[in-house]
Amino acid sequence: MKQPKIIVAGIGPGNEADITTAVREALNEADVVVGYKYYFQFVKPYLHEGAQCIDTGMKKERDRALQAFMLAEEGHTVVVISSGDAGIYGMTPLIFEMKKEHNSNIEVVSIPGISAFQKAASLLGAPIGHDLCLISLSDLMTPWDKIEKRIIAAAEADFVTAVYNPKSVGRYWQLYRLQELFLQHGRSEDTPVGFVRQAGRPEQEVTVTTLAAFNPEDVDMFTVVIIGNSQSYNWQNTMITPRGYYRNENIEPALKVGQSIMIESFRTIEKELKDKNIPLGRKWSLLHAIHTTADFDMENILLVDDQAVETLYDGVESGRIKHIITDVTMVVSGIRKGALQRLGVDAKCYLDDPRVKQMADEKGITRTQAGIRLAVEDFPEDAIFAFGNAPTALMELCELIRKGKAHPAGIIASPVGFVHVRESKHMVKPFKNIPKLIVEGRKGGSNLAATLINSILCFNDAAALWPGRDL
Repeated sequence: MKQPKIIVAGIGPGNEADITTAVREALNEADVVVGYKYYFQFVKPYLHEGAQCIDTGMKKERDRALQAFMLAEEGHTVVVISSGDAGIYGMTPLIFEMKKEHNSNIEVVSIPGISAFQKAASLLGAPIGHDLCLISLSDLMTPWDKIEKRIIAAAEADFVTAVYNPKSVGRYWQLYRLQELFLQHGRSEDTPVGFVRQAGRPEQEVTVTTLAAFNPEDVDMFTVVIIGNSQSYNWQNTMITPRGYYRNENIEPALKVGQSIMIESFRTIEKELKDKNIPLGRKWSLLHAIHTTADFDMENILLVDDQAVETLYDGVESGRIKHIITDVTMVVSGIRKGALQRLGVDAKCYLDDPRVKQMADEKGITRTQAGIRLAVEDFPEDAIFAFGNAPTALMELCELIRKGKAHPAGIIASPVGFVHVRESKHMVKPFKNIPKLIVEGRKGGSNLAATLINSILCFNDAAALWPGRDL
């Protein structure tokens, strides 16, 4: 004799092709199918003659579950259907809770189905290739404060995030709030976003965009939204979140331990920046500055002219800029030799030049001032000047610029100390036509000047957030 039971089955997102073989076999076994009438059209072809379909209406989940137990207790094999996977925001948890509540002996079997987020992901390309989470924006059973905490946690933990129940007639603002929170808590404006309406059905619509361009008004209750993580990218109107196989096979074997640590450090710093939406050039130099100093005050005091990093990198990469002049030898020591060699650039400090002491004594100036005068005589134009120690050297360069004797390609102004330091940095600001990176106030140092130079020399790695190539 056939034993009564309840089979909870996910029938997929709404396409006959997405109903699994196991679910079809369960439907063929059913005496009664309980569910929302809209979904009966998808399952009727698999029912045996005489099987009954019972509609409990929308938002009648408890009634649906109770009816399933009543029918099973009468000796029937009952299949309770949910769209997608019945265990994901579906009927499976409720059926098991009711079995526990009633201390029922009815056997309950759960059969998974293709979830809406899986179907949406397949249509968008490969957006869920790494760690992910699912969040429902429906606050019918979960307080909004708790949902908001989950949104923030997902954003900060860099999860690929699939959003269920993003919008309804009565819930119009929650998706706007999610977008706002993701931008506030670690996601950049160009984070890929994909959304699919009516996945697997004739009305299907697939859209790929970015977090900044995403318009919640384009979404309705039949839509699944997928937000990428920091490694996701859009390519040929698809979303891709790499799992890491390509990187592991082709790049990581060549990584040194120091570069691996540096990459992880940069990703950590990026997550902790207060302002995530800054131009790439400034962001790249800022990450280098914070990595070198462990000082997040750099967000407030590092001034980077618009397109300065990009312009200086282009000058170096094209061969126009071939020389970097520093105030002290410690700056030269901190500039990566591999980068200099790769790009054909020479870094030079004049303090060891035998002419420096003689000029300093004769003119009554500092040795670093004398070094800058000699450097400008040799390289009056198309050289980058980097200052990490001596404000008098920076002031000397400013005077030579004003006199028309120096035409630097760029200036790194980060001398450190207490005398003339702030003034020297103010002196360089009026030169609007010279790309500049300036560390405001008393802070600075040779290591900081060197790392800012390094950020320029490796700017082509900025978009991928892949520092340390030349370590």
